[in-house]
Amino acid sequence: MQHAHPPTTHPPHISQLQSPISPNRSYQQPPHPQPATLPVRPTQQPAIPPPSQQSVQNVPTGLVQANVTPLQIKPTELYEKLGQVGEGTYGKVYKAKNRETGEIVALKRIRMESEKEGFPVTALREIKLLQRLRHDHIVHLKEIMVYQGVVYMVFEYMDHDLTGVLSNPQIIYEPHHIKCLMKQLLEGLAHLHENQILHRDVKGSNILLNNRGELKLADFGLARHFKPHRMHDYTNRVITLWYRPPELCLGATEYGPEVDLWSAGCIMMELITRRPLFPGADEISQLEKIFELMGKPTCQEWPSIIDLPWYVALQFPEILKPKFREIYTKVLSSAALELVEALLSVNPAKRPSAREALNFAYFTTEEPLACSPGELPEICGDWHEYESKQRKKKTSGPNP
Repeated sequence: MQHAHPPTTHPPHISQLQSPISPNRSYQQPPHPQPATLPVRPTQQPAIPPPSQQSVQNVPTGLVQANVTPLQIKPTELYEKLGQVGEGTYGKVYKAKNRETGEIVALKRIRMESEKEGFPVTALREIKLLQRLRHDHIVHLKEIMVYQGVVYMVFEYMDHDLTGVLSNPQIIYEPHHIKCLMKQLLEGLAHLHENQILHRDVKGSNILLNNRGELKLADFGLARHFKPHRMHDYTNRVITLWYRPPELCLGATEYGPEVDLWSAGCIMMELITRRPLFPGADEISQLEKIFELMGKPTCQEWPSIIDLPWYVALQFPEILKPKFREIYTKVLSSAALELVEALLSVNPAKRPSAREALNFAYFTTEEPLACSPGELPEICGDWHEYESKQRKKKTSGPNP
């Protein structure tokens, strides 16, 4: 099943909110969401911080433990590009083959044409984090190449991403397959969080799979370090909208690993139902969809909600009761319901850690247990979000 790409939009400024919202207002998902008339939102801005002042020429010396290779020849003389598999804010990603060894890799070129102020801070952040992270469920950054002021990141090649795979109706995941994928995802998140790193953009296209059934987290451009048990002000302009927890939609700037666990709960439901759980068009409709399904929390259920910047301005005029269990009780097993409801607790303080989630009955005692990665369904071809979009364009043809 093909579904729309989640928009990346940003919280409204509280001074621009003019009236409360109605929980009964319906939304249609536009291809490119436009701001609603009420409340008024600011002009669309980039979802990532502005470029760093650091020059690209200083990148190699600024990296600790970095395997940086200054090149005297063009990267295309070392690697043969086999095709494009992705495109991000700061560059394109190619499937490539090492001309000497034959190894298949992912080659990410950091685009600098518009970066007059220096090297993109998200790329620098990703490089610094991945150079010190080594884990079975985190994508491996093999090398950094610098040629004539352009940076190339060389990653291990992953054949698919979750968005691409779920767009293929011929790929069927049974309950023990979904368990295997969720177990790997949570193990990756547990490693990040235990090393004081927040991912802050867990979504299907950032969850990679290879033909051995191994799942790995990728795209650390919005990741950052955090200090456990110490509250810090972070930006709430993170996490793609459909996977963004309610506290960020309400303007929270003090948060921790629980934001990634909400996203993991959304991913689990997407694996089961093959569609996004909360496909909001903007932050306001996102909150509506969350509260309509999970219930609108009271101050007794979530005491600190009253401290969030946009709580008063974005109050629903009536109490909404949870509908999730009623709707999905015949779709999910009792153990799956227990886990998803915990991950999607509207009160972030009630969400389990990734390590705690792995100890739920869903993984430990409920039959069937998770299969091994090698027992996941075989997937023919490469299935990434980018390629899926290209296939869809070809099959749909030009607009009349």
